[in-house]
Order: sequence, then C-alpha cells, then structure tokens
Amino acid sequence: MQKWILLILISISLTQLFGQAQRNVDISNLPYYSFGKGLGLTSPDSVFQLNIRFRIQNRFGYFKNGNEDGAFDGQVRRLRLRFDGFVGNPKFLYVIQLSFAPGDVGEIEEGENINIIRDAVVYYKYNNKLNLGFGQTKLPGNRQRVNSSGALQFSDRTINNARFNIDRDFGFFINYSNENKNTFSYNLKSAVTTGDGRNYTQKPDNGLAYTAKLELLPFGKFSRDGAYFEGDLVRESSPKLMISGVYHYNHKAKRQSGVLGDALFESRNLNSILLDGVFKYKGIALMASYMARTTQNPVTTSNDLETSVVYTGQGFDFQSSYVFGQDWEVLGRFSKVNPNSNVKSYFPNQEQISVGLVKYIWEHAFKLQLEATQDKLMYNDGRQLSNYLLRFQIEMGI
Repeated sequence: MQKWILLILISISLTQLFGQAQRNVDISNLPYYSFGKGLGLTSPDSVFQLNIRFRIQNRFGYFKNGNEDGAFDGQVRRLRLRFDGFVGNPKFLYVIQLSFAPGDVGEIEEGENINIIRDAVVYYKYNNKLNLGFGQTKLPGNRQRVNSSGALQFSDRTINNARFNIDRDFGFFINYSNENKNTFSYNLKSAVTTGDGRNYTQKPDNGLAYTAKLELLPFGKFSRDGAYFEGDLVRESSPKLMISGVYHYNHKAKRQSGVLGDALFESRNLNSILLDGVFKYKGIALMASYMARTTQNPVTTSNDLETSVVYTGQGFDFQSSYVFGQDWEVLGRFSKVNPNSNVKSYFPNQEQISVGLVKYIWEHAFKLQLEATQDKLMYNDGRQLSNYLLRFQIEMGI
C-alpha cells in the first residue's frame, strides 16, 4: 500500500514539474523546422538559417581490363554532408560541403592535406539576378561538371570530364541570371581564382585562373531547374534547350590539368574551351559536349629527366535517355577523346560506350542504377586494349 501511495505522489510531482516546464517555455524562442531539399532550421527572429543534407553512393561492380583476370569492386564511392543557409540577413548566404569517402578524400600522404572540404563559399545576393561569391567551390565549367554527382544518370561522369574538367578552385565568383519561363533567357558566370585547385596550400605563385561562361536558353528556363539534373524526370511539356560555352585560362598552372592532376616540373599556361548542349522534351533528354585544352610545350622535365605532361587534345560526348512510366529510364552514352600529336606517345586515343537502366524511387535523391561499359584504348604504337565494366549503384540522400 505504501508503494502505491509513493508512486502516486511521484506521478503528481512529475506532472506538476512538466506542466511548470511547459509554462516556462517561450514558443517564440524555438527554431522553425522545414522539410524540402534537406532539413531546414530557421531562428524565430530570422537571424540565421541552416539547411542540412546528406547523400551516399554505394556501388558494386565487376571489371575486366585487357588480358588481366576480372575482379570485383565494392565501395562507398561518395559520402557527403552539405550545409547551406544565411547568417544575419538572407542576402548573406553560405554553402559548405564535406566529403568523407576514400574516393573523394584521396590517399592520406605525409605532409599533405586531407581533402575533406569540397565547398566553403560565402555569397552576397545583390538582387534576384546578381550574386557575388568568395571562397572555394565549383568553377563555372561544363554542364556535367556543374551538375552534382548525385544528379547524374550514370554512376560516373564521362572520360572527357576526367581529362578536361576544371572542377573546384578558391577565389571570387560573379553570377548573373536572367531566366524567364517561356522566353529567351541567358546566364553569365565568371570567376577569378588561384588556379591551383581545392585545398591547395603549397608554395604560392603570381599566376591566377580566369573563367567565363555564357548560357543561352532559347525557349526559356527548364522546369524545376531541370538544367541542373540529367534526364527529363519532369517530362517537359514544351521543348527546352540550353547551349553554353566556357573559356578558362590558367596562368602559370602548376598541375597537369591546372586545378587537378600531378605536379608539373615547370609551370604552363593552359587554355580550355568547353561547349555544351542539353535538350529535354516529354521524357526525352539529349546531351552533347565538346572539350579541348591547349598549351605550348606540354612536356615538363625534371633534373633527373622525369617527365610530367599536360594532357592537351579534344573530345566529345553524346548522351541520350528516355523516361518510361513508373520512372524507369533507359540511357546510352558515347564518348571519344584524342590527345594532340605532341603528347600521343604519352596518352592513348580513347572511346567509351555505356548503356544503363535507372529506377527512380524518389527522383535523383533515391535511385537504383545498373550500367555496362566498354572502354577502348588505342595506343600510338598500334596496340589496342579493351576494358569492360558492369556496375550496380544505389544513390540515397536528402
């Protein structure tokens, strides 16, 4: 009997305490939560906003390179955390993106940086059309490079992206957007950056990189920012087209691809041209691109007669897809890349054909990808090598 009396007294006390706590909580001091692209958190006085997103890419594949025995590969290809929002005023925006998978961070080397930071940039939104950025983020490069890896149809970008893309860098960014729904539109984007790539802390120099991009949309903007994800998941009711061109000049580049690649023994001035076309209509999506890089004397040599070579040449990609009912998609891609004559002895001609099947469960945020690829390498001495890949990948994120 005493135990029951004691339990009742404890219950009454807890109820009173809980009620008092509720009365003492000022609801206006609690943050506001929102769900959309990630999990949003906004202070009640709108002094700051934080949006949290994550995504993972898990893949398993079988590959066979030339005459070597086939092998299996399973890995977490990407594991990303992204934070964005504003501080003090909605005009002052920030974007932070961190990567943790081995394929993103790279091998840990003594004395070298761990490349966890992908994006750390602050923007000033002058108005609805113009914004200014400072920090580290993607350069205004080719279409597939600018698109998030989570918004791709295949598990990886093309071989031309691997050779020519200009990726991320640290510096100043200016973006002007003039997009309208159904009338001619255009965007202008530019950057002045270090030219050394992300998280570079080696010896500085007096060279910079300059990037300028023009995007034309003859029939107006894509639905739901469809220019920034592959495939016509929206099933555009009217034809949509984007044509873009990029010029990138890297003065005194210290790496083979400017912002990427191994170190050069001597700096070089690199010129890159990147052209793109994207078309979408009623579930059909077509993409074509051309990329090229040039420099004078691409071969650099050390005192020990070792060489480090800039890849100069050109290539093109063509990719097509169709989205069926229940969000099943079939797709195909052809890529070709050829080095210039002065580096042919170092790099082969390359052709790649890929076919794939995608099931979108929650658009690009949750999808299943299956693909098969043949990669042909044609060397300057007449040798030919064929590599094959079969891969399954799951992408999930918010």
